[in-house]
Amino acid sequence: MNDCKPISTLVECGVKLSKHDESEDIDPTFFKSLVGSLRYLTCTRSYILYAVGLVSRYMENPKTTHFKAAKRIRRYIKGTINFGLLYSFSNDYKLVGYSDNDWGGDVDDRKSTTRFVFFIGDTGFTWMSKKQPIVTLSTFETKYAAATSSVCHAIWLRNLLKELGLPPEKPSEIYVVNKSAIALSKNPVFHDRSKHINTLYHFIRECIARKEV
Repeated sequence: MNDCKPISTLVECGVKLSKHDESEDIDPTFFKSLVGSLRYLTCTRSYILYAVGLVSRYMENPKTTHFKAAKRIRRYIKGTINFGLLYSFSNDYKLVGYSDNDWGGDVDDRKSTTRFVFFIGDTGFTWMSKKQPIVTLSTFETKYAAATSSVCHAIWLRNLLKELGLPPEKPSEIYVVNKSAIALSKNPVFHDRSKHINTLYHFIRECIARKEV
């Protein structure tokens, strides 16, 4: 695909991939090779992680639709070949995270996908896009589950910084795009409506009480 036409988006708008697609079969070994090379590239290109994770779900029994989605990622990379991460010198060691997700994005099992990225100063240095282990019943619960994953990662990073001799002086900020999830993490104000949420996710509240995040 060296001479392919570049494209400006990673995933076609509105496309829904499924394991039960009825299009033609693709050689699994060839498809795994293609997706494997893209996964290797996610180590330095955080912005393709979600799209690569999406096509990675269909490596066992790939169809033409999945192959087209993988090729679209290659076309996007062709147009962004000069993109990269800038790691500049800084004395700012403030740890900041951003958390987001979709809701029921997988049409096969209706699980959502958590995404987060962490910065130290102006540098993004760790990121993740992963399907949640549970089926959530609302966008609020999905956001709360995603925020929990981010907090767990933030605690691990804070401990790592302590080991490196750079203990954080202030709580780490994590930005979550849901006011209800933020309110519940600070105070059980929605207790009657949130009993179905696994107690594991109330781990956030303890971390906030300890002023870690």
